[in-house]
Amino acid sequence: MDRYLCEPCGYVYDPKVGDPDHDIPPGTAFEDLPDDWLCPWCGLGKEVFVKE
Repeated sequence: MDRYLCEPCGYVYDPKVGDPDHDIPPGTAFEDLPDDWLCPWCGLGKEVFVKE
C-alpha cells in the first residue's frame, strides 16, 4: 500500500500504521479513509495529500 504526504505540513499517512489516535486501524489504505478524515498534524483534508 502506498504512503501519502500532506504537502503543507509534511505528515505522512502510512497505511501500515493507520491513525490509531483517530480510530483508523493499521492496514487501512488511504483511499479507504473516511471522506471527513483530516491530517492529524494540520487539520487539512485528504485533497492536500500526494502519493509518495
